[in-house]
Amino acid sequence: MTLKEAFVRYLEAEKKYSSHTVLAYVKDIDAFMSFCKEQYEVDDVKEVSYVFIRSWIVSLVSAGISNRSVNRKISSLNAYFKFLLRIKAVSVNPLAKHKALKVERKAEVPFSEKEMENVLELLNEDSQTFEGSRNKLIVELFYATGIRRSELIHIKLSDVDLNAKTLKVLGKRNKERIVPLLDTVLDTLRLYLSFREELIISEGECYLLTHETGVKVSETFVYRLINNYFSKASFKVKRSPHVLRHTFATHLLNSGADLNSVKELLGHASLASTQHYTHTSIAELKQSYANAHPRNKK
Repeated sequence: MTLKEAFVRYLEAEKKYSSHTVLAYVKDIDAFMSFCKEQYEVDDVKEVSYVFIRSWIVSLVSAGISNRSVNRKISSLNAYFKFLLRIKAVSVNPLAKHKALKVERKAEVPFSEKEMENVLELLNEDSQTFEGSRNKLIVELFYATGIRRSELIHIKLSDVDLNAKTLKVLGKRNKERIVPLLDTVLDTLRLYLSFREELIISEGECYLLTHETGVKVSETFVYRLINNYFSKASFKVKRSPHVLRHTFATHLLNSGADLNSVKELLGHASLASTQHYTHTSIAELKQSYANAHPRNKK
């Protein structure tokens, strides 16, 4: 077994990373090793020094790769060297003192409550068919639970508990969490399931959200669906499932929800990730404060 194969097994068996994440790590490592072979005639990872890595970073930036993407690639490389150090394949991690490139975090603008109402009205008009009810359910699940796109498409029929009004979600690193379902979502869910039961779908297809053929919906399909519907009700440039996740968190926080509760609903490992969603609620808090405080009256 090669070092790279051992690393892949480690990511899959111990870290419980998805196949998509593992593939991304492997691609980054292969790209770096190809660079080392081409530029330095080195194809043994044990001979790599930070000089090689710094040179690769320069080449990536020069090629127009964003700092965020470069940092992700270096993160993959760092994880690989940490693993090699752990199994004593190398004696030092050349990235031990590396500092990530600065990245300017762009604030994502959530959809307003009015925009959400407009989209849900559009979806309601088409909801009396299999496709229409499914599309409405997809949007409602995003907005009512804040789940990720990858989590949504992997929901199984067995993950839905209509009696308990809950949904089991398999998040990052195969961590499960239970999220509550609103009555309005349950109504849409029951309608969709009634249409779904009328279709001839293979028993082996256990996923909740499918096409009429029984094939599970893809991430690309879900992205296009969200972009299509919200383009009719919003002038925002970015219209994606992640913006809906952001909208879910922002609307909850604006309405006074506890930050820790939102953290649990989103499936975040730490509050630091959840706090990224607080900028809008803080802005609204400032506006409310300015409107209400006596000293701000003219």
